Amino acid sequence: MTGALVPLVLATHNAHKVEELRQILGARLDGLDLLAYDGPEPVEDGDSFEANALIKARAASAHTGFAAIADDSGITVAALGGAPGIHSARYAGSRDDADNVRLLVTNLQGADDRSAEFVCAAALVLPDGRETVVLGRWPGAVLLEPIGGGGFGYDPVFRATGYSVSVAELHPDEKNSVSHRRRAFEALIPIVRELLLGQPT
Repeated sequence: MTGALVPLVLATHNAHKVEELRQILGARLDGLDLLAYDGPEPVEDGDSFEANALIKARAASAHTGFAAIADDSGITVAALGGAPGIHSARYAGSRDDADNVRLLVTNLQGADDRSAEFVCAAALVLPDGRETVVLGRWPGAVLLEPIGGGGFGYDPVFRATGYSVSVAELHPDEKNSVSHRRRAFEALIPIVRELLLGQPT
């Protein structure tokens, strides 16, 4: 594609997350200039992954004047009624991954049903107010104890359906090819390309 790239803001202050999304999406970003967000962080007080993703995307679009995308993700566990859910990052009262994992394993002691899902909501907000949000789900189960040194968050205690190892034992490229975040943005990017580049889905 020739001509200037169309700006697309990723509503995060984490430059690593921008690079990770570039790796996940690859050529799907052709024609788009994925930018990190440097504005104020909004209060994420939504009652769902979708609501929080939209809050972040709206704030980034309003601050920059560009189209913005954002995601909100976590783990939902059947035996815990869907918890930690939107509180995944602060489940143990802090943002410490090891504390969160430890509390999750403790709360599932003796549980027969260890089924769980990684969930990611990906949202797009345009300066004219149009917005879209989609969900990506990655089903699996919570392990009895953490295994593996890779990944982050709950990866060491999550085994995805169809795998014999934890997500923390997967190569990053393999994880990024099948994860909940990949699934969410795979669904969102065709919509982004249609609305920003005029390419039909």
